Amino acid sequence: MIRMYRRLALFGVVLAVLAPAARAAAPDVEAFVARHWRAPLAPQGPPPERFSATEASLAPDACGTCHPAQLADWRTSLHARAMGPGVTGQLAEMLESAPADALGCYTCHAPLAEQRPLLGRAAGHAKNPAFDPALASHGLVCAGCHVRAHEWFGPPRRDGSLTSTAPRDTLPHHGVTRTPAFLAAEFCRGCHQFEAGGLAVNGKLLENTYEEWKASRFARDGVQCQDCHMPDRRHLWRGIHDPEMVRSGLTITVDGARAATGRDVAAILRVASTRVGHRFPTYVVPRAVLRGEQLDGDGAVVAGTRRERVIGREVALDLSRELRDTRLAPGASMRLDYRAPRDGRARRLRLRVIVEPDAFYTRFFETLLEQGAGRGETQLREALAGARRTPYVLFERTLALD
Repeated sequence: MIRMYRRLALFGVVLAVLAPAARAAAPDVEAFVARHWRAPLAPQGPPPERFSATEASLAPDACGTCHPAQLADWRTSLHARAMGPGVTGQLAEMLESAPADALGCYTCHAPLAEQRPLLGRAAGHAKNPAFDPALASHGLVCAGCHVRAHEWFGPPRRDGSLTSTAPRDTLPHHGVTRTPAFLAAEFCRGCHQFEAGGLAVNGKLLENTYEEWKASRFARDGVQCQDCHMPDRRHLWRGIHDPEMVRSGLTITVDGARAATGRDVAAILRVASTRVGHRFPTYVVPRAVLRGEQLDGDGAVVAGTRRERVIGREVALDLSRELRDTRLAPGASMRLDYRAPRDGRARRLRLRVIVEPDAFYTRFFETLLEQGAGRGETQLREALAGARRTPYVLFERTLALD
């Protein structure tokens, strides 16, 4: 088990070992992003004397005192669960067996210095005196993006202005330093793009979302990550786990109002990526299945009639090879040409698109548990149960055969 952990570098949280990629963004945006996300983040240090306990706190609930809508959104997001049982279950072993790899995972999943249980390699991975276990369990908290050295940062006002008419020392937590960087895709890049030369399989980076976006028409049209994943500045970050978000990015059609009723059953199910700003799906974890199958009079699947095509990038669990990559680039499509002899019991043809957001994690957690997960077993069993619950039917159409 330990060798798999090291080989995968905590694959379930490998997004942490990233660095910014080059792009011709506005110099002020690039400069801010480089400074703001310089890893590992430094401790906040002592708060200003005039700060109240709420102002000095890094806990999400403290932020929610004045920002309840943002807190409510964040609580529903994967950012809030970035240190869920799948991560903590792996870290239970990794923090001792491979502390440098484990600490690298915190860079994105719990980036504040106060969330890291150990200091870096230079300090011999000693215990971190600033560590706050309660804060660490919350994952990517508000302060992870918005607070540095007890100074708050955020986007421009909705009218585009960067300053307030009120003196900053009269505002809660001395106001906010506003920058357009919070509205730029570059702000998201550090945790959604491997650097050139980073972990790759078959010559392709495992995480390449920013570069996929940059090569798309959406980047050319000025559509940023935040425009789709934070509409109206909401802190939801909906993605592959959210059916409505996925439906909004795809166009799914069925050719033919009815399936053929002769010797063969035939129909075409087509999925087109029309409003997704990167590959669908972008990472190696999810997959989507185009499925056709004949049903009998009771609605049961007739054995031997199922046909499928898969959209996704499948890799071996040890990352030694890529098994297939059928993901859709922006504007691309895939079709399932269903054709099979009609079974005598068949009455209908059912066409579906099924999304499995955690397909890789399901196999990954199963394997770790089979090998022996050590102190992380309880968390990993919880994570596996959760991963098995995530598949959903995105689209379904039933065609009569009679």
